[in-house]
Formats: sequence, structure tokens, C-alpha cells
Amino acid sequence: MSVATRKTKRAPRAAPLIKVRRSTVHGQGVFALRRIRKGTRVIEYVGDRISHARANRRYDDHDENDNHTFLFAVDRNIVIDATIDGNDSRFINHSCDPNCESNIENRRVFIDAIRSIGPGEELTYDYQIGRERSDPPDVDVIYACRCGAKACRGTMLWPAKRPAVRNKKKKTAASKALARRASVRRRT
Repeated sequence: MSVATRKTKRAPRAAPLIKVRRSTVHGQGVFALRRIRKGTRVIEYVGDRISHARANRRYDDHDENDNHTFLFAVDRNIVIDATIDGNDSRFINHSCDPNCESNIENRRVFIDAIRSIGPGEELTYDYQIGRERSDPPDVDVIYACRCGAKACRGTMLWPAKRPAVRNKKKKTAASKALARRASVRRRT
């Protein structure tokens, strides 16, 4: 048999793990086609790797009341814009009770299963979008969560609520008297 007529054996292709389809959580979602075991590295989040400044310029005219982007902040310097050269990972929706997590290793982002996922189950991870001092007052409405989890915090933002600004209360005569009595008891 000549080299030209010899057929090369190819390694069998593994059956795909995931498929993008319509989601009840939001728009498109990613679903398991077969069982995915806990600890499985499901997919890498890929796309155009750009600076934060470039990402801001790219979406400068983006409606600030629309939270829909495919941006993933890797670190202080790099943002992945999966709108350009992205893959199915960009369609993984947020959940407050996720079955996956994002892991950043060597400035690359991977989506890993944190529990076993059954066939047909939607893959999710907690976006944990950071809050900014410049956020509008209705930022929780803009980034509302639709995951439906029992312990849903109602927002994709992290932490769940802005820390409350506490005003120091003026001590009333009654509270001063209680404080004096408490200090007298402690001394005796």
C-alpha cells in the first residue's frame, strides 16, 4: 500500500458537551448535552482581548440602562469582548445558585462545573459584577437577576446590596442615662 493511498486514523471526536438554545432565564443559554461531572473544565471564555479604555470607547454609545454585553474583566488591564471572535461561553447565563464558576488562570478565563450537571440542564455561573460609586440609583434594576433560585439576591451585582450609610444618632437624655447605669453596673 502506498503512502498516498494509506488512510490515516483520526482520534475519535468526543461528543459535544454543550449546546446553545433558547433559555427561560434570559435570551440564549448554554445547556448540557450529556452529564458533566463536577470539576470538569467545560469551556474557555474567549474573544477580542482589549484594554478597559478600549472597551469603554467601543461601547461608549451603549444604553446605560441595558446590561447586555459580552465583556469579561480579566484583570486591571484586560477585558475579553466575546462579541468579537467569541464562542458559546458568552451565552452562559447568571445564577445566584450556579452549577459552574469562572476561573482566571494565566489571564485566561475558564468555566468549570462546581457540581454534576445533568443532560438538558442549563449551565450558569455567578457573574458577581462589581459595584461602582458612580452607579445610578437604579443599578439593581438595570442588573436585575432572573435566575429564579430560592436564595436569589435579585441582582447580578456583588455585593448584593450597597452598604447602608449609617448616620450617628444623637444621644438622647434617656440613652445617656441607660449608658451611665450600664457603666455603673460594670464597675460594681
